[in-house]
Amino acid sequence: MDRVRNLINCDRIHRLGYTGRGVGIAILDTGISMHPDYAERIRVFQDFCNHKSQPYDDNGHGTHIAGIIAGNGRMSKGRYRGVAPLATLIVLKVLDRTGNGNTKDVVEAMKWIIDNRERYRIRIANISVGMLPQSKSKERDQMLEWVDRMWDSGVFTVAAAGNGGPSSSSVTIPGASSTVLTVGSSDDRDQLVRKRGLYPGYSGIGPTDCCVCKPEILAPGTEIKSCHFLNNGYTVKSGTSMATAVVSGACALVYDRYPQLTPAGLKLLFYKKLAEDRQTSSWGTLDVRKLFQ
Repeated sequence: MDRVRNLINCDRIHRLGYTGRGVGIAILDTGISMHPDYAERIRVFQDFCNHKSQPYDDNGHGTHIAGIIAGNGRMSKGRYRGVAPLATLIVLKVLDRTGNGNTKDVVEAMKWIIDNRERYRIRIANISVGMLPQSKSKERDQMLEWVDRMWDSGVFTVAAAGNGGPSSSSVTIPGASSTVLTVGSSDDRDQLVRKRGLYPGYSGIGPTDCCVCKPEILAPGTEIKSCHFLNNGYTVKSGTSMATAVVSGACALVYDRYPQLTPAGLKLLFYKKLAEDRQTSSWGTLDVRKLFQ
């Protein structure tokens, strides 16, 4: 994460006093372990898979995501601090120990977010999970319907583009929604990609049925070091899931400075500030400093 923060110009924003303090971020994933880097800021845990009451992560993906978003780096003397180290976490377990889930649980989690948005000050939903774009139309439509409803309720939704690239029309659901901010990896052609079992250019790309540019934003996603779920240390993972978490953390920093922004207003800010760095398949690469200019 030290490398990531440097790439996105994040530390200088922290020095200005913007850390995502009090901004609620909902994480729909495999759960969360009680890692010291963020444990005291877990506001609530809801288990839609096994219906347990205490926080846990039987896969590790969700813990890694949480550390990227909001870890304070306590166990690394700050080295692996996350993007928004004082944000609060609302964790919804929708994926099982194998990293798989079903549409019903994800939809129920989104309904829960809508119902509890004000109670827990949820401003952002991080959805690093996704279904293939060719999935059953009923499940696909249901997922897209509720992610749009969540957005309309006032929750800025950040979704992964998926790791199905470089094939066209490979953006996963709900990343293909026209409302959400969809994230790809800026370093998906790094020489280390194959080491992680991914194809060079692994980020999902359009076109999509919604006829808008996808993914909109790129961020570092390859070889990201963040919290480990089985101990109080750290581990390395790669994928658009990691890039999505980086962007969710950046959103919390922006909300820390501009709490009055609506989801539409924040998405417009991303376009205005980053589109000058526009690439073929996106608006541009995340630079937090530009979002504050």
